[in-house]
Amino acid sequence: MEKKAHRIDIHHHVLPPEYLKFLAKVNITTAGNVGFPTWEPRDSLEVMDRQGIATAITSISSPGVYFGDCVFTRDLARICNDFSANLINKYPQRFGGFATLPLPDIEASLIELEYALDTLELDGVVLLSNINGKYLGDPEFEELFSELNRRRTVVFIHPNAPPEENLPQLSFPTSVLEFVFDTTRTVANLMHHGILKRYSDIRFILAHAGGTAPYLAWRITFGNKRLIKYLNNFYYDMAISATPYVFKTLMEVVNPSKLLFGSDFPFVHERVVKEMLQGIGDYEDLDKEDCIAIERENALSLFHRFRYE
Repeated sequence: MEKKAHRIDIHHHVLPPEYLKFLAKVNITTAGNVGFPTWEPRDSLEVMDRQGIATAITSISSPGVYFGDCVFTRDLARICNDFSANLINKYPQRFGGFATLPLPDIEASLIELEYALDTLELDGVVLLSNINGKYLGDPEFEELFSELNRRRTVVFIHPNAPPEENLPQLSFPTSVLEFVFDTTRTVANLMHHGILKRYSDIRFILAHAGGTAPYLAWRITFGNKRLIKYLNNFYYDMAISATPYVFKTLMEVVNPSKLLFGSDFPFVHERVVKEMLQGIGDYEDLDKEDCIAIERENALSLFHRFRYE
């Protein structure tokens, strides 16, 4: 790692070999209709070094771990969390990790949450926008949100595709549109079910600049200023989103202190990571201090253990 490396990447995925083997058993070979990339920890470290990324907070991406069998899901979540913990133990300043929970099994998820945060000491939790078509904010998840709130957990919300029967038949990968729309669906569901009001100690991060939620802020709240204000409670990562088109809308909703750098590696090529970093540095309404905050300081307000001299 070069001395100048300072960035914290909060949207960085891992693909444990055992995870891919488990998915192959149930004939899952893609995420959002895009094939899984070839990946090993060395690939991440090399990209991080070249792009000045000091630390990456890793997570399991869509399609997650649930495919209809709760025992399978529980075992796979444990494998993924142990993998993340081992990676952190090997490279303690280079990696953090979001825990995967075996939803929709709430009881098993509470057990895994305790193990992941108290025993493995992972840095937070990743939740997919929907689990088998049930969106975050649904009353079924109430007990889990109560515990996440008690622990003041950092929760990274990552998009998922809706169930296959609900997908439009388009000629390009599901992830292109459905991922950002699915983030928007879960944001609206969280807001309208009062999750943000009741569980205000959860620190939520939305992937990909909140999907289309900032753009549709008035529509999904019917202009309710109280609900619109809740959008300011989220943190937003800029993975595949650091463009003038997105910044202009997003910064009408939040100030730069709620923006975070995310790469989405290895699901996007290093070229895109580099382009998004340039997009942060080049955006006209961000000064140098704003850029440093987005690339590092804002993340340190959530992940204190990575603060060093």
